[in-house]
Amino acid sequence: MSHHYSGPDFGFPHGDARLDLTDLYAFPKPGSAAKSILIMNVHPSVALKPPGRTTDEPFAPGAIYELKIDTNRDAVADIAYRVRFSSIENGAQSATLRRVEGAEAAGIGDGGQVILGSAPVSTGLQAQVTEAADYRFFAGWRSDPFFFDTLGAVNNLQFTGDDFFTGKDVCSIVLEVPNSALGSGKVGLWHRTLDGATGKWIQADRGARPSQAVFLPGDQQSAYLAANPADDAQFIAVFAHSLEHTGGYTPEQAARVAQTLLPDILLYDSTLPAAYPSNGRALTDDVMDHFISVITNGKVTRDNVGPHKDLLADFPYVGQPHKARSAERVAA
Repeated sequence: MSHHYSGPDFGFPHGDARLDLTDLYAFPKPGSAAKSILIMNVHPSVALKPPGRTTDEPFAPGAIYELKIDTNRDAVADIAYRVRFSSIENGAQSATLRRVEGAEAAGIGDGGQVILGSAPVSTGLQAQVTEAADYRFFAGWRSDPFFFDTLGAVNNLQFTGDDFFTGKDVCSIVLEVPNSALGSGKVGLWHRTLDGATGKWIQADRGARPSQAVFLPGDQQSAYLAANPADDAQFIAVFAHSLEHTGGYTPEQAARVAQTLLPDILLYDSTLPAAYPSNGRALTDDVMDHFISVITNGKVTRDNVGPHKDLLADFPYVGQPHKARSAERVAA
């Protein structure tokens, strides 16, 4: 994730851009100590291989978009928020948000308590926001807040400062939640997509930390994307091998650094300011400068790209999309 191409060879998981996770953000609500903002970005508007635009249909109706929350630091979800989307009808799509706890949150399925339903999906320029009790919800196209010199990355990390994501859009799922709904203290967050096209739920993509799913797992990438954070110890050797190759780490150093990257969970304490990688992730955090420094062992520390200027001060915080889209059906 965050690289925007989670599947094999920089492709999309299951060949469907709508299932591709791009970025996960978590930060305290500006001006409120009692709530947090959680953003799951999926479905980039432009593909790299093959180059070109993806479908204008924002979310896959046969999928689940899920946010996992671990409240006791065992890398197993204790709470989950699940979002399902309707099929397109008369050019419109709607969403249902559910919450589950306990063993059900750690499992796979589409059950749970309905927090809100029939929430309209935004395909135009203006954000359609749904409120229910202490929650606010948005889903739809927005300006992609991710910033990175992607072409420099695929050119052997030869960065020119050209932000590939300028002018690009992404589909955002934005939740405003009461902090009491997240558990107390520091929690672990990750998100995933489940594909139900075959009649059973199959995990298509998962992640939390930016970019490591594509840059580090190597030939184990499919297994990594299908796994859960509690099982991530099995990938330490794979990560370490990639770090030796990319950063020139010794085997001992590489193993030590790999252990800091796994499990693939974003830690977040709602009582503290967001600052990646120590606490959550703000929309302006330069996560790629941090990641580049890690994978190159400090040999490269910057891609010379900075945050986008179109972020909003209020909900849903992610900027207005660069074009309005009808919810047309185009092959993903």
